[in-house]
Amino acid sequence: MTARFDLVIRGGTLATASDVFAADIGIRDGRIVQIGEALEAGAQEIDATGRYVLPGGIDSHVHISQPSGDGIVMADDFESGTRSALFGGNTTVLPFCLQEKGQTLRDALTNYHALAEGRCYTDHSFHLIVSDPTASVLGQELPALVADGYTSFKVFMTYEGLRLNDAEILDTMDVARRTGALVMVHCENEDAIRYLIGRHEASGDVAPRAHATTRPVAVEREATHRALSLAEVVDVPVVIVHVSNGAAMEEIRSARARGRKVIGETCPQYLVLTADDLDGMDWEGAKFVCSPPPRDRTAQDACWMGLETGVFDLFSSDHCPFRYDDPKGKLNPKGKASFRHIPNGIPGVETRLPILFSEGVMKGRIDLPRFVALTATNHAKTYGLERKGRIAVGMDADIAVWDPEERRTIRHADLHDGADYSPYEGLEIQGWPTTVVLGGRTMIEDGQLRGRPGDGRYRPRSLPAI
Repeated sequence: MTARFDLVIRGGTLATASDVFAADIGIRDGRIVQIGEALEAGAQEIDATGRYVLPGGIDSHVHISQPSGDGIVMADDFESGTRSALFGGNTTVLPFCLQEKGQTLRDALTNYHALAEGRCYTDHSFHLIVSDPTASVLGQELPALVADGYTSFKVFMTYEGLRLNDAEILDTMDVARRTGALVMVHCENEDAIRYLIGRHEASGDVAPRAHATTRPVAVEREATHRALSLAEVVDVPVVIVHVSNGAAMEEIRSARARGRKVIGETCPQYLVLTADDLDGMDWEGAKFVCSPPPRDRTAQDACWMGLETGVFDLFSSDHCPFRYDDPKGKLNPKGKASFRHIPNGIPGVETRLPILFSEGVMKGRIDLPRFVALTATNHAKTYGLERKGRIAVGMDADIAVWDPEERRTIRHADLHDGADYSPYEGLEIQGWPTTVVLGGRTMIEDGQLRGRPGDGRYRPRSLPAI
């Protein structure tokens, strides 16, 4: 007799964004078809006794195989990046597809799909990075791509060759207004940063620690205020990504008080790292160079408060991996001469969920439903992943089984990305995802990889439900 279920996850404690309860989950044809007690046997079974059964994580802010400048190569391709994500309890990632100057968005996407095809361990979708907002891009390409399921795009206010001026940001936001897409903004004032870089280099202050002092809170606060003002002018919702401090959070609160729809995001580096980490010996501080940079303990406390009180809707990794000891990475020839040539970004897709679980849930800062909302449910809602991010009948069977008693010390040797270090090396963690199911298929079982590259699929998205 054929089993009613392909897979049953039995005996665990389930969590949604609103509730925690004991139940079994019955899965058939890649979907959740029943949730209840004492379900009949499945063709396969997972014993989740004593464990939490949570929606698979959705990391909506990762960079994989992204062009990074002459002679610089990202550490992760789609195989290593999604494998690392999977081991960290994630079942969906949303990398960025970067349009380079003079390139059409369609060409960028064609190249990006080719890099991902047949290599992914997780499901995936793509945000677009608009760096060259020509009339044809804004008038034709971008609206057509939104209709095809690419329903979010990012603009930068920093990085020469990538940043847009205010007029270009307004024009890009207007496409979002007309199509219903969502704009993400990296908020730092490039002109202020370049002024401060000039001052530092003139005084010979070129070590990695100067990266933090040339990108102070003021340049993030000002750009956040400006991005929110531009969104108000156009009358569109906006996502403010990787917020690092209380002053930028105040801008989000003020905009919401004016009735604006603002989605806030923060990342692990702003909870457990500080600017002091960039002051390592022998250029070791280069390992922590990312933008915005980590701040101080006061900023950490503010970000934790933002996670607890709802200033932040999303908790993402901003995984942007470069090898440290590599002439194509952090220690490229120019990078060894000045902080401004060190590639910006740190690895973290595998450690995102364990850090928040350990430092947040296990230390009583947030409860389990809030963890689920911040790491899965809100991402799905924000970015139009209709069948993901929740444990409910009819949803994709993307599930992570967590052992809340497992204790680990983060060591890069135990991780699965393509970098050669972790910025969180030595951090003590309690709680880790030990079994991961993607679309009803067991991809990791008791810490052992069972899935294969190509098991993850591309997922077009609907318009954001915000």
